[in-house]
Amino acid sequence: MNTLERHRKFQKIWASNPGWKGWFSTVNHTDVGRMFLLTSFFFFGVGGVLAMLIRAQLATPDSAFVGPEVYSQFFTMHGTIMMFLFAIPTFEGMAIYLLPKMLGTRDLAYPRLTAYGYWCYFFGGSMLLASMVLGIAPNGGWFMYPPLTGPVFSPGINTDFWLLGITFVEISAMAAAVELSVSILRYRAPGMTLAKMPIFAWYALVTALMILMGFPPLILGSILLELERAFGLPFFQVDLGGDSLLWQHLFWLFGHPEVYIIFLPAAGAVSTILPVMARTTLLGYVWIVAAAVALAFLSFGLWVHHMFTTGIPQMGLAFFSAASTLVAVPTGVQVFAWIGTLWKGRPQLLLPMLYILGFFITFVIGGLTGVMVAIVPFDWQAHDTYFIVAHLHYVLFGGFVFPILAAVYYWLPHMTGRQRLFRIGEVAFALIFFGFHGTFLAMHWAGLLGQRRRIFTYDADAGWTVINLISSVSGFIMAFGLGMVLLDVVLNFFASLWSRRNPWNSGSLEWAMITPAPNYNFASLPHVEQRDPLWHDPGLAVRLARGEGYLSVPRHNRRETLTVEAARGTPDYIVVYPGNTRLPILMSAVTGLFFLSFLLKQYWFAPIPLIGVMALALYWVWMLGHRHDLGDDDIGHGIALPHAGEVDRAPGWWGSLFLLVANGVFFGSLIFGYGFLFTVAPGWPPPEWLEPSMIELVGGIAGAFVATIGIRIAIHSNRKSGSAWAGLMVAAAGTLAVILAMVALILRAPPPTEHAYNATLVVLGGYGLLHALLPMLMLGFLAARLQRGFISARRRAELPIAGIWIDYMAVVTALTLIAAHAPGYLA
Repeated sequence: MNTLERHRKFQKIWASNPGWKGWFSTVNHTDVGRMFLLTSFFFFGVGGVLAMLIRAQLATPDSAFVGPEVYSQFFTMHGTIMMFLFAIPTFEGMAIYLLPKMLGTRDLAYPRLTAYGYWCYFFGGSMLLASMVLGIAPNGGWFMYPPLTGPVFSPGINTDFWLLGITFVEISAMAAAVELSVSILRYRAPGMTLAKMPIFAWYALVTALMILMGFPPLILGSILLELERAFGLPFFQVDLGGDSLLWQHLFWLFGHPEVYIIFLPAAGAVSTILPVMARTTLLGYVWIVAAAVALAFLSFGLWVHHMFTTGIPQMGLAFFSAASTLVAVPTGVQVFAWIGTLWKGRPQLLLPMLYILGFFITFVIGGLTGVMVAIVPFDWQAHDTYFIVAHLHYVLFGGFVFPILAAVYYWLPHMTGRQRLFRIGEVAFALIFFGFHGTFLAMHWAGLLGQRRRIFTYDADAGWTVINLISSVSGFIMAFGLGMVLLDVVLNFFASLWSRRNPWNSGSLEWAMITPAPNYNFASLPHVEQRDPLWHDPGLAVRLARGEGYLSVPRHNRRETLTVEAARGTPDYIVVYPGNTRLPILMSAVTGLFFLSFLLKQYWFAPIPLIGVMALALYWVWMLGHRHDLGDDDIGHGIALPHAGEVDRAPGWWGSLFLLVANGVFFGSLIFGYGFLFTVAPGWPPPEWLEPSMIELVGGIAGAFVATIGIRIAIHSNRKSGSAWAGLMVAAAGTLAVILAMVALILRAPPPTEHAYNATLVVLGGYGLLHALLPMLMLGFLAARLQRGFISARRRAELPIAGIWIDYMAVVTALTLIAAHAPGYLA
């Protein structure tokens, strides 16, 4: 088979459906990554327009451009769009598009999950845009502090748009985090150990793990606040045992790691592009990886520095102030490694390099002001002033937008196969750089003079007029520069020259293919022994196209790729991907109906889309697997490997593992909230405790233990004889006992609207019930699969997936029942 014939056969197997209708059924990572990026930059444009409207309002004192209500919607939606609809989805899109190409594989771990995440993002973001068009956009700030956003002070649906829309969008972030974590650890080129991964993959892995641990507290807070607004459960009402500070803790447990979730992917882009621009290798690869991990770890211990003015005890102030200054150390390690890379290389002042230099200057200034606000006495003075607004933008715009624009120009030839003809980008950089600093340096000044954030106007004698005018004019200059970037990118598609392959002479694998990239990425998968394979083997791209790597033969019309052992990179098993399908967009639309039913207060309708999602999920997984053993297949170079359905740790097991990590953080945040209200909130102890029940406590925990034993019996029996019926029945009986215990807990709890303790019991019981119903559903699914012949002694991958969920159910059951009954026994 010659190179052209191989290309045509692979392209036919991996191609998306033709025309615009193909957008709705594609699951290819290249297509979905582009869709993420296009949508996120559209939202960036919307957020930028809102920023200009804000600056127009503040350009002059006593402005009548807009009133306070509309202005509140402007700044709330500006922050919400930039944080949730631009920054995180841009990382997702960039990672989805690039990582399989960098890692030497053909797609991510779960292509349909990638598409489902995109459509959840698209529909959730559309909900928020619709609220603006209808004039009922969220107006409580992008941080949504209660009691302002509670049912008393915000009775309309403005706040509900935020709570439900953002939670809908966060499904996308969680899906991407699971997708990227599994893909980076398992879906790599053979030979690519963890120590040989591209530096961007390390940053993406750390970021994905941070999303899994950082987003659940905000999801929990959003659910609790929506339950308070919808059903009167008083989690944040002080007179009924709640505490509005609980929201601040949950929000900033997400909010501060969010800053580094935004920064780290941009730093990964800098660490990838900078060595290429300097024509050398990256200095301190191991140190940079360690710094990224340390930064992620430290970021979860800093959330209270957003709450220095809320009456935190002195010891807490000292601890979190010290931790906040300590974060400068791993950041400094990365900055000095980048400087060292420039020093040892021969830098070229090309356009991506200009944006990286802009990043250096801007981000270092933002980091220095960050150290300033980490000092408690200064923070007390600057808190809630425009100094904080300026600091935030120096960190986020300087630390994210400048590197992302460098990445846009660096990887644009890869996406289009073209090189720029006009030199608009250099002029745009100058306008953006000087416009940005003119805008936000002035804001520092205004903040130090006492201008409060979120005010819609000010008096002429306040002394801020000239400063705000300078800031507004500079903001419009920056916006004009960003518009020129858009023009430059559009011209690159329609008025440019064809580019040669690898125009930057990079050493990473994404350039070892024709551009624009084919749907299958690589005609054969490489064996990687170096961090920069194209620098060490310039002929690699040609040999891969000739079929000299792994899985070089298109066969059985299958979309095939390999997984590797996580640490060593040795080939593990073959994965066959599903083809194009509209199932992801359909499932996301049905998911959206659930959120829409809450938004419109039609709570009776909510179970219907939930049943629909469950049915679609069952169909989703039913399509996988075979009724006959496939055996080992040849992958080339004399190696034969089993298929994913015939191993113990299939992709579904790994995905469940990372999803349960996030689930565990969510549950831990719920227990934290319970403990916080118990120890800090006024109005405790409650009027009455839950009456302890030894039958409920012991029966539920014993049932969970029996379920874990049962699923292990099923796994062992199936491996020996291909029959798992007895173990499944034991596991189902134990799970049923857990369900009954959780139902009893919910029914016996005191009325949930009368006190936060009662409401917390109901939520704990509901969480435990949900995580008992899911394993029961899985057991029923396994029974059906066993009956229809999808499970055998060799085709054993599905049983361990249910096993890990049952184990999680057991932990949740024990902790929930103990937490619910212990106060009653102690009282």
